Amino acid sequence: MAAIITDQLRILNARNFVAGVQSSTNSYYAFIGLPNATDYESTWDTTPPSPKDNLNESNDYWDTMLAMKKINSSDVSQVIRKNVWSSGVTYDMWRNDISRDKPSLPSGSFDIYSANYYVMNSDYRVYICLYNNATVENNFQGGPSLDEPTFTDLEPRAAGSSGDGYIWKYLYTIKPSQAIKFDSTDYIPVPSDWYDVGSVDAAMRQNASTSGQLKIVTVRNRGVGLGTANITYTRVPIQGDGTGAEATVVINNDSKVESVTISSGGSGYTFGTVDLESGGVPTGATKPVFNVIIPPNGGHGYDIYRELGAYSVLSYARFENDTENPDFITGNQFSRVGLVENPTAYNSSSLLNLDKASAVYALRLTGVGYSSAVFTPDDYVTQTVGLGSTAVGRVVAYDQTTGVLKLWQDKTNAGFNSDGTLNSDPIYGFKAHRFTSEILSGGNFTIVGGSVNLGIDTVFTGVSTVINNRTYYLGQSFTSGVAQPEVEKYSGNTIFVDNRPSVTRSSSQKEDVKIILQF
Repeated sequence: MAAIITDQLRILNARNFVAGVQSSTNSYYAFIGLPNATDYESTWDTTPPSPKDNLNESNDYWDTMLAMKKINSSDVSQVIRKNVWSSGVTYDMWRNDISRDKPSLPSGSFDIYSANYYVMNSDYRVYICLYNNATVENNFQGGPSLDEPTFTDLEPRAAGSSGDGYIWKYLYTIKPSQAIKFDSTDYIPVPSDWYDVGSVDAAMRQNASTSGQLKIVTVRNRGVGLGTANITYTRVPIQGDGTGAEATVVINNDSKVESVTISSGGSGYTFGTVDLESGGVPTGATKPVFNVIIPPNGGHGYDIYRELGAYSVLSYARFENDTENPDFITGNQFSRVGLVENPTAYNSSSLLNLDKASAVYALRLTGVGYSSAVFTPDDYVTQTVGLGSTAVGRVVAYDQTTGVLKLWQDKTNAGFNSDGTLNSDPIYGFKAHRFTSEILSGGNFTIVGGSVNLGIDTVFTGVSTVINNRTYYLGQSFTSGVAQPEVEKYSGNTIFVDNRPSVTRSSSQKEDVKIILQF
């Protein structure tokens, strides 16, 4: 049975996703992770592998996760393909009937949303091309656009004086705050408040339904012998399922149709044709053929999400160092970014709601030489937690001032290789032990693996420490020298993963993470 999932469902899914992120009943986070990418594949930084979508890999995403940043309601937007206006380019024009049988010209696209029918100008204003000077003479391919549209009129018009024949419809201007977050290499945002009565774009939306719907009629065949030459016929009716639309028909010196323009847009049309006979235009030896272009429901500018094909969503997160909440690692790398839906707080069934959260374990260390100790990122560290029981972790970062060691633990610390295969002779066995201040018989507090052996500071509890009269915030809550991740591992749903070449974080840098979801 022949069937399709339409683009309108994709747009609806994008809209629903944005609404879900903005709902107070949900909690979405961007994350960074995987500091040891080249352990997985030596060529990772040149050719990162495609992520795998299975439950085992999802667990690995959690194991190697470093930090999370909350996606707030203002951090998500529906977006469309970026198409910047450029002089000399021939753009497609809006058509309601683009398909495999009637591709868009000149691009040859089989659907409207793949066609180049809209542009963003140099001032971040967005326009739809209603007419690209497609004529019989240029085989309906249109001509090059020479005048950049800059106007903000409610009604469509030409952009300049070059005579390129283009008719543009202004839609909206991207706000500076939107551009910072949602303008990317390939995408631009659409307004989130288009339907709001108090929106700055309210007049554009209201005008779409009050100004008349039909805007463009193209000439497919100019006809032959249309009576008197060099005459203009006005108020020629457009017949169809709508009412009130009229056109002005200009006959040239050869008694052929020179041009047709809409003089009254009418309303309610889903199809239509120019009725020459009722308008008093002689049909001649060869009757001309017209194509009445039907705008989207409600008119151009009524529903920009549908009109522009906003079936993609961009989520924005800034990973920026914060001395009062240092959850983001420095001195190490990350090679993976992603999105998690509804993770819970550590050891809780409640949704995580922190602005940023650490996803790693941490130890407050003490002992001679702690202020000069070196723990190399990604190296292994161990603690004997009991007789024959060893906790194994890998270094994320070490702060010589505070003595805080951050680490992660994954299956490679318990008898498995990074690809998930079993290690036949693991050094420390297959049991994954956590670092702890509650040791069993035969255990100790010593952390082995740095330049010197240090111990867990079991008397320290809190989220900050004072050193030389200065307060240092640690980013996590410590109990007896041990801090757990602020998020419950393996909770929520990992809905997006992107493997990237490794990025080394420093204390002075920030990363803007923009994730595109296509529905």
